[in-house]
Amino acid sequence: MAHDYLPETLTRTDADALAGVTVLDFGTDWCGHCRMAQPLVDAAIDARGGDVRHIRIEDGRGRPLGRSYRVKLWPTLVVLRDGEEVARVVRPQDRGELAQALAAAGPAPGDG
Repeated sequence: MAHDYLPETLTRTDADALAGVTVLDFGTDWCGHCRMAQPLVDAAIDARGGDVRHIRIEDGRGRPLGRSYRVKLWPTLVVLRDGEEVARVVRPQDRGELAQALAAAGPAPGDG
């Protein structure tokens, strides 16, 4: 099994300081919802043309970063623009809802 969700290394202060567009993807490797959503998430982020930082964060009870964003279900994707939350998607079902959340962060380079 691939281990794409990495142990939490960011603090909330670190996340708030991230420049540009970032997707914080909270979940676990063993979560069925997370595994099913992974191709949708990857496709939506790839469609942005490389201007999005994507960080998969292993979440769980008592993990401070997930709790600071009030994550309750996996996967939860928090879209940040310069450290500020602009959108979130919980348990995405299609690429369209992810594209809409990413659009809230502003246009991709070249989209004007």
